[in-house]
Amino acid sequence: MRAMHTAATGMMAQELNVSVISNNIANMRTTGYKRQRAEFQDLLYESLRRVGSQTSDQGTMVPTGVQVGSGVKTAGTSRIMSQGTLTATDRDFDVAIRGEGFFQIELPDGRTAYTRDGSFELDANGKLVTVDGYTVDPGITIPNNASNITINSQGQITAVIGTATASTTLGQLQLVRFINKSGLEAIGDNLFLETAASGTPQQGTPGSEGFGTTLQRYLEASNVNSVTELTDLISAQRAYEMNARVITAADEMSQTTANLSR
Repeated sequence: MRAMHTAATGMMAQELNVSVISNNIANMRTTGYKRQRAEFQDLLYESLRRVGSQTSDQGTMVPTGVQVGSGVKTAGTSRIMSQGTLTATDRDFDVAIRGEGFFQIELPDGRTAYTRDGSFELDANGKLVTVDGYTVDPGITIPNNASNITINSQGQITAVIGTATASTTLGQLQLVRFINKSGLEAIGDNLFLETAASGTPQQGTPGSEGFGTTLQRYLEASNVNSVTELTDLISAQRAYEMNARVITAADEMSQTTANLSR
């Protein structure tokens, strides 16, 4: 029966929807995480009576027609790149981005990844790295005798070296932005990769035209809203239940039809 197949596509779509929502909720405390949203499209239609077809020699035509759909499919899981809440951490190497942009990260295989997670650390050589030890691009090394380390809103890193009385500039953080940041490919570890859909990265200094600014001793929280996710979860659960009831109803109708022949 057609209704059972149609309802089954609805159940599969809502199952994926719940998976997306559960991933959002699981990452609601992940630094820089950007929530996803499942998007759906209706499947093909069978035209039992085509709209606009002629019904008489006088030129009258069918005004609406009869079309029966075959269900739903998942069209995409778009990522919502809105700003997350900034949270104070009091750590010198925690840096949040206010506005547009991503930090650049050098992966061990030579590729460049992009992230909004600015929870940086120092490695054994004083180089600025991620929590996984990947180098922040461009490479910046903090001397062992540096103190009063400051990262200003333009991403410039300064510190007092040894017994000096004035600060020394140690490096400059750079940001990149994409014309379609939702087209970036997530690879886990709070990292994204460039794709053909994202466009090529455009590099700039924090605070320059089109780029956000940096904020030291802060991190960007995920943009997941718990109330919204729970509301979406309940809606998805109800939609799944309704599709299951359609299958039950179609099964009962099928049994009724079968009993007529006895």
